[in-house]
Amino acid sequence: MSAALHEEPFDALRTLLRSFGQIVLQRNAATGACVLAAWLVSDARLACAALTGAIAANVGAVLRGYDPADTRDGLHGFNGALAGLAASIFIADDATAMAVAILAATAAAWLLGPWARLLRSRGLGFYSSPCLLVTWAWLPLVYLAPAHVAASDAVSWLDPMRGLLAGVAQTSFAGNALAGVLILGGIALSSMRSALFALAGAALATSAHWLIGADSASLGAGLLGFNGALTALALADCGVLAALAGVGVSVAMQQAAIVSGLPAMTAPFVVATWTLRLLMRDTRRTSNRSRAPDSAIERSADLGRREETTRAVSPEG
Repeated sequence: MSAALHEEPFDALRTLLRSFGQIVLQRNAATGACVLAAWLVSDARLACAALTGAIAANVGAVLRGYDPADTRDGLHGFNGALAGLAASIFIADDATAMAVAILAATAAAWLLGPWARLLRSRGLGFYSSPCLLVTWAWLPLVYLAPAHVAASDAVSWLDPMRGLLAGVAQTSFAGNALAGVLILGGIALSSMRSALFALAGAALATSAHWLIGADSASLGAGLLGFNGALTALALADCGVLAALAGVGVSVAMQQAAIVSGLPAMTAPFVVATWTLRLLMRDTRRTSNRSRAPDSAIERSADLGRREETTRAVSPEG
């Protein structure tokens, strides 16, 4: 009895931390602890918002009767945490932000079931799309497009390493290099390969935006590297070339969002990952169809060889 009483709180804590780890696509409580530490060193308000959103989403998942195993893996909590973070970023008043965080996180959890089934039927993952859909629903009520900042002397003062690490930090809405180190370390605790892909994705995206002529303030804050990091993470299982192509698509989409003045958030990462996975699936199907006739010919030839061998060794022959 005593052991069971002590086990339950730790299970709940592990579920919460895995929800944070899933933000950077890692089912690992240690990764989640590093992400939580990154929020704390960046802005304690972010940690409160993420905790509020994750708890609300997990409660919503339980009320909807979702698979408890998925909840324990953090798959229902991480979009809630992201929804809470978005509310804290875009809404200045703390009380209003917390209220919106709870409502948005619960809505993201309730949307997740049917939305995930729809995407699964097409062979796609949901990633942060539930958070995006819910946030875009309320964001027009409070969002004002930021004024364009002219790019000037970007190379003279920009610290590339600090901007790169800030790009990793922005995968979880944190905004400084120390937070980026903590998150990168958390990913490495789960998978060193994933950490390398995240770092490379952030570096490629940041470099591409700089070559295009993005403003130095956004580069230094990491606002142009996080979609590349997430895309590379999501496509790491598909290989280096797929990850590179995905990062390129995410850069193009983020540039389009910048020109239009729309708050893309993680949409470039989600759409770029979907695009590459659909292209790879279609390529495999085409390749399988093109190989089918050859395979049939090979099977026919092999059957003919076996028949000839049988006739040669048959006593009747």
